[in-house]
Amino acid sequence: MLEDMYRSRKDQEPRIYDRKDPVIWSRKGSSTVLSRAQEDFYEQNGFLFIENVFSADEIATLRREAETLRKNGASEEDVIREPASNAVRSVFRIHEKNRTYLDLMADNRLAAIAEHILNDDVYIHQSRVNFKPAFKGKEFYWHSDFETWHTEDGMPRMRALSMSITLSENTPYNGPLMLVPGSHKTFISCVGATPDDNYKSSLKAQKIGTPDEQNLTEMIRKHGLVAPTGPAGSVLIFDCNTLHGSGNNITPFPRSNAFFVYNSMKNRVVAPFAASSPRPDFLAKRQNIRPIRERPQPVAHYLHAAE
Repeated sequence: MLEDMYRSRKDQEPRIYDRKDPVIWSRKGSSTVLSRAQEDFYEQNGFLFIENVFSADEIATLRREAETLRKNGASEEDVIREPASNAVRSVFRIHEKNRTYLDLMADNRLAAIAEHILNDDVYIHQSRVNFKPAFKGKEFYWHSDFETWHTEDGMPRMRALSMSITLSENTPYNGPLMLVPGSHKTFISCVGATPDDNYKSSLKAQKIGTPDEQNLTEMIRKHGLVAPTGPAGSVLIFDCNTLHGSGNNITPFPRSNAFFVYNSMKNRVVAPFAASSPRPDFLAKRQNIRPIRERPQPVAHYLHAAE
């Protein structure tokens, strides 16, 4: 059994651990897709925001396909709805359902960055589109993704990252993602045993696996907060352990982002470190794992009708 390097949900009080893993696993300065300044910023802050990576035409296609996924998957387990309004909150497994998103996950503008930072072939641990509907989009509470991926999915090390592609403009007003820069270098353990099938409620309103208010307050006072905003077609890259969350969207302007979680092939999930059973495959890929350069075919009945 692998050593639990980031113990969480097993103690009565939260604990603080220094990060035991590199932030950038490759030799710095060796990237053909990131500048040294971008590498330094990512290593120090745990995120990098790059504007205008994708063209208006590309984003129009991605938005159309996101809407198709939203409508076609209404009865699927991997479509999560808001707890009060029943509006669609997230659609998961998008790269397995849709050829456009299958192509996007392996686009060199994304994949080459992930491969460089993680210094390995990568696979998709999780993919989704998050929707923040106008007036009704609810918050995503503060959390480190790695805490959940470690305890509930069995991800051993901090050798994963997320990329969020903005499908609509992210403004300071429509519930943008907020991050705590520098928080990726510290692991805050969480209190409370993992309930069975915790994902069924946590995907709507996360309660287990969130940092305590005292440590969260101290972390934010030390590092501050940032909310990267910008036009559709931008990409936010952030480390698996960077604390983040977002507020409600009470504006008339909906917000939607596509997410890919890239994990190192050497960091594939094992048995959960603090849960009785792993989450379903649509949340944490466990079966038929292969590098993204060896692209599988998406499920045919989800493909856009025009294809």
